[in-house]
Amino acid sequence: MVGATGTMHIGELAERSGLSLRSLRHYDEIGLVSASGRTEGGFRLYTDSDYDRLILIRRMKPLGFSLEQMAELLEIIDALAGASVDDASDLRSRLAAFVEETIARRETLRTQLGMADEFLALLQARETL
Repeated sequence: MVGATGTMHIGELAERSGLSLRSLRHYDEIGLVSASGRTEGGFRLYTDSDYDRLILIRRMKPLGFSLEQMAELLEIIDALAGASVDDASDLRSRLAAFVEETIARRETLRTQLGMADEFLALLQARETL
């Protein structure tokens, strides 16, 4: 739950996102999702925007995107927020490439899921023999 000031500590973010403290600290260290602030005692403070970025990363991970690709997508999204019309066109093209790649990766997963279902059916048929 977000604290009274609109921020949450790393433990709250970990619980809310389902990620470990270790993963959150690693993402912070490499600059993927940095804390928006710190307490006087030096504890990280995160906002709902930080949570949204983290969830985007979390959704990319099972699709096999690399940390570099995650960082690139976050850069594109950040740049689109303040881009001029000329710059936005290039950024939208780069974002479209991520969309296409995601569609392809989803199709691969759909195929793999179909194979897993067939395999499971074969195993279950053998159980009844």
